[in-house]
Amino acid sequence: MEINGSRGPPLSQFSSLQLQMGSMSGKSMHEFEDESLASPPLALPRKGLPIDGQHYGIVGQEWNFENLKSRLIKNLKIVIFTEKINILMPLGPAAIIVNHLTAHHGWVFLLSMLGIIPLAERLGFATEQLVFFTGPTVGSLLNATFGNATELIISIFALENGMIRIVQQSLLGSILSNMLLVLGCAFFGGGLVFYNKEQVFDKSAAVMNSGLLLMAVMGLLSPAVLYYTHTELHFGKSELALSRFTSCIMLVVYASYIFYQLKIQKGNHDHQNEAVGQNEESEDDEAPEISKMEAIIWLAFFTGWIAVLSEYLVQAIEGASIALKIPLAFISVILLPIVGNAAEHASAIMFAMKDKLDISLGVAIGSSTQIAMFGIPFCVIIGWIMGTPMDLNFQLFETATLFITVVVVAFMLQDGTSNYFKGLMLILCYLIVAASFYVHVDPESIGEPPGV
Repeated sequence: MEINGSRGPPLSQFSSLQLQMGSMSGKSMHEFEDESLASPPLALPRKGLPIDGQHYGIVGQEWNFENLKSRLIKNLKIVIFTEKINILMPLGPAAIIVNHLTAHHGWVFLLSMLGIIPLAERLGFATEQLVFFTGPTVGSLLNATFGNATELIISIFALENGMIRIVQQSLLGSILSNMLLVLGCAFFGGGLVFYNKEQVFDKSAAVMNSGLLLMAVMGLLSPAVLYYTHTELHFGKSELALSRFTSCIMLVVYASYIFYQLKIQKGNHDHQNEAVGQNEESEDDEAPEISKMEAIIWLAFFTGWIAVLSEYLVQAIEGASIALKIPLAFISVILLPIVGNAAEHASAIMFAMKDKLDISLGVAIGSSTQIAMFGIPFCVIIGWIMGTPMDLNFQLFETATLFITVVVVAFMLQDGTSNYFKGLMLILCYLIVAASFYVHVDPESIGEPPGV
């Protein structure tokens, strides 16, 4: 048989060849066509490569470049342009420009603080995407760690500038904000959505976190009592030595707690989350929006950008207190933690409104536990390395406020249920704390505005 003067195989051979190809692995010709579109082109040998093969290789390279370009555009759209809060991102560069042009501390502080808010929220988003590729236990640890990254970065820069009281008060404020404001809003939002029933959470995990928080209070209370009762063996030295020793003990306890979560409870958590994961998969059809490597890259980018803005924020905080006539204690305890807890605040409410209250408690109470048992002792050790006398004496007013807060929240969690009224009570308690710090004058703070 000849077609256009060329010799080809008989028609019967074409038919048998089609039948064989159609029966391979039970796939049709259309399925093979789909796979060829989705799969990268095959590498052909260089020797004896026909002209068409060379052209095919060039087309493959163009396809890879276009794929990379489209992936980058999709990433920017998902991470940067989807959330409305990201409209605040340009305020970060604006803070740097204002600092170099005018050095007006009030504006630099406000712009850098507002610029950090969307970065903290996007940091939480990137962490959530990374959690899809890790186990649930490791994921909760990553959520708590990167959720507190903003506060820790601000604290390290403040320690470097010798602002010990700002470090102490911002870390204290982070605990108060998570336990009262974030948890209160989660209870309130979930209670409004499920107003006809009480939401239930794992009481044993809440009790364990409450015990760790009470231990942290004990660690903070001992140096304060030693200082105010004037019973130090060596005045000015025993308090600092006790703080450093207690910080080491608290870090050991927190490391043991993490080991307990990762090893001892791994089987239980994996079994429970498998069942929950199957239900969620069928109901919510949740899937990662970006890949694992992309999530790691975005985490590094947002962490670095937060570190840059935190330096400007810390350098402007004392001048902003005078310029805006706001007490430094109020800025440190109330305003800074709200900025750092933006990601936790949004995610805790979202999970509570989906009736996933265990995750909301893990975000709010777990974050408070990590700041109390890891963040504060870590800053004491970092101060020790830097030669800065950071201690656990948070002064009587702050320590008493923390103790009362932990007791109130422990009572709220003891029955393992929540409703909108409990959430409203926690929010109102936070308003009382905020008002208390607005009228509180810290004698050790520098740059308190006159007449406050």
